Amino acid sequence: MNAGIKRARHITFWTLALELVFAWLGPVIQIVVEIRTEGGVGWSRLVLVAVGLPVFSWLFLRVVRAAVDGRPAVREVVVSGALALTMMVLGAVLVADVPGVASAMLPFSWSTLTTTWTAVAVLGVSARTAVALTAGAAGVYVALDFLLLPGVGDQRTDLFFYLPMLALLPYSNRLWLWIYRMIIQVDEGRKAQAELAVTEERLRFARDLHDLVGHSLSAIAVKSELAVKLARAAPDQATEEMTAVRGLAKDALKEIREAVRGYRAIDLSAELGSVRAVLEAANIRCTLDLPERTPPGEAATLLAWVVREGATNTLRHSAATRSRVTLRLTGGTAVLEMVNDGVGEQSAADGGTGLIGLSERLAAAGGSLTARPTGSGEFVLRAVVPATDRAHVLTEAVAR
Repeated sequence: MNAGIKRARHITFWTLALELVFAWLGPVIQIVVEIRTEGGVGWSRLVLVAVGLPVFSWLFLRVVRAAVDGRPAVREVVVSGALALTMMVLGAVLVADVPGVASAMLPFSWSTLTTTWTAVAVLGVSARTAVALTAGAAGVYVALDFLLLPGVGDQRTDLFFYLPMLALLPYSNRLWLWIYRMIIQVDEGRKAQAELAVTEERLRFARDLHDLVGHSLSAIAVKSELAVKLARAAPDQATEEMTAVRGLAKDALKEIREAVRGYRAIDLSAELGSVRAVLEAANIRCTLDLPERTPPGEAATLLAWVVREGATNTLRHSAATRSRVTLRLTGGTAVLEMVNDGVGEQSAADGGTGLIGLSERLAAAGGSLTARPTGSGEFVLRAVVPATDRAHVLTEAVAR
């Protein structure tokens, strides 16, 4: 999980969890108002609030964490709902013989408690189930208000404030969770795109290798069979066939080595163009700042590998929205910098074998590789390699 996803998860969790304050709002206001107007409050109701609300809060947070993690929390939802219903019924029983503020404020406490429960009960369920849960919560509230507190307060006023809250808060929570899941899907799509690029490159190399050695191996098989048949009847001719087999084997081995060498010696201009296309396809604006000519030979190959590894890390380990690639040729040195605005989890110290292997290859060629956050919300990958002359025009090759 990269830093962007962690940040989105943190924001989503605490946005949903902060609605727990709403559950405490009604009972606390009721107790404060009763103390100020009546001079005190019954100890039994204080115990009910002091025990019931912390347990409800613990269950509430478990449901929120499960919803953010994409796990079901049916047991916690059922238990917290049963607890809320029990607190509502006991609250009505305890204030039955206490007229005034205690009974008049009770519907408000009910409304905050049932709304808070519904706000998390609808997370991670289908739209039809969410509507059913909301309707059920509203039905329970109305039934308790009219059955347990008949003639207390104005029920129509209670419903006027309660029903809009019940309609807005639960579905705003569902919207938050939907946005978070969309962010996860986008991140998974970017990772899949990077993995697909690697897989396609492997398939391309496999096809090239098959095309190179397939014909040679077929010819070797045919000539070997012919040599076996001629071994006794025409030993001289069999020797000639085996000599040809040896030549074919050497040629095949040479072609394989050349293929591997060509596979490792990627073209810098082609890699820059490919990386820009891949990053922009992932909605990362990519800017190239290049000289007219590219470094020659091994320097260009090493920088091409740096560009490929840097783009892969940008896709996999950051939440970047823009990237800038700069190449400078100064004297006998080529300096490549890749900067993006998504400081991901991966750094030079713990970035895996990719950057470590590149650093070793550049060091063996007399160069260096560094990767670090800049401290201003950006991450920079910097490669320095020796370059003695200029081989061919670079900007036009990338444009093509």
